[in-house]
Amino acid sequence: MELTKVAIDLAKNVFAVAGADARGRIVLRKQLRRGQLAGFIARLAPCEVAMEACGGAQFWARRFQALGHRVVLLSPATVRPYRTGNKTDRNDAAAIVEAMSRPSLRPVALKTVAQQDTLALHRMRSLLLKHRTALSNHMRGLLAERGIVFRQGIAALKRELAEILTQDNDDLSSEMRVSLRDLSEMLRALEQQIGACEGRLARKFAADERCQRIEQVPGVGTLIATALVATVGNAREFRNGRELSAFLGLTPGQHSSGGKTQMGGITKRGDRYLRTIMIHGARAALRYCPRKRDPRSLWLARLAQRRGPNVAAVALANHNARIIWALLSREENYREPDAAVFRADPPKVVRRVRHEKLLVVRD
Repeated sequence: MELTKVAIDLAKNVFAVAGADARGRIVLRKQLRRGQLAGFIARLAPCEVAMEACGGAQFWARRFQALGHRVVLLSPATVRPYRTGNKTDRNDAAAIVEAMSRPSLRPVALKTVAQQDTLALHRMRSLLLKHRTALSNHMRGLLAERGIVFRQGIAALKRELAEILTQDNDDLSSEMRVSLRDLSEMLRALEQQIGACEGRLARKFAADERCQRIEQVPGVGTLIATALVATVGNAREFRNGRELSAFLGLTPGQHSSGGKTQMGGITKRGDRYLRTIMIHGARAALRYCPRKRDPRSLWLARLAQRRGPNVAAVALANHNARIIWALLSREENYREPDAAVFRADPPKVVRRVRHEKLLVVRD
């Protein structure tokens, strides 16, 4: 029995394995413990091994590649439609076998250890920011109970808190002052950890030429550059810039039927963290557009006036994603686009006329 495809439904301790022959028929079904999986795959002849891109998938992918197998990681969202029957490990493994035989499904890119290290720093920084926000809101709630309310922002909190703890205030008891000092120390420790994460990311940025290349794009900084390079690498698994933008969830969703095209809001698919920092970076670039007269700034100013700043920020993030794809995949340096890219006229649309000819008209 020669297996050409092997699908593994990953779990913590018990793994379901399904093997298919050259005709795509499932001829093997097994249930293995964690300690048995590596030995079972090592005894197989080189074949195609597929898994869902979930927790632990990158580790197993690197291990199976070292054994000479071709590893494919599939998004769980693309595997789900191929499952028949109830949700079981056995049916999930069979669904992976069915999905891996579809050439139109794009696999998830395998990541190196260095890429995962960089993404771990981003996840840790994001978690620390959440803890800092929760702690600051907790301190504001305690102070509001004593009638002390001040403006929003972490800078205002630290400034006002330092004044409150040094001044005499009848509304704060000695016990509350001790509690606030302890919370202030916790806040200071969190900020030190955040600064340490950002310093490590800055060193990774300085050591990677790809990050420095895409950082030249307006609205892209150290965080965006390191996160994108760690996620997509050289971006060559995408055929064009629109595919990278769609991967980030920055393209409009489409609901079309019967020849009618309806475009909605952005899909918000993919990595929420990447999409968030891309849009925040675009907001920062949008802030300085009124002071500039280059074609990009004029286009953004017109768009923000016509559709609002939020739509303009998302449009710039979409545009930046396409530029980043070109810089990474072609290994080029950033060049400022000319005015033709940001023309003021509405886009052209193509309509079919009676004699089966295409007529280009203005929308």
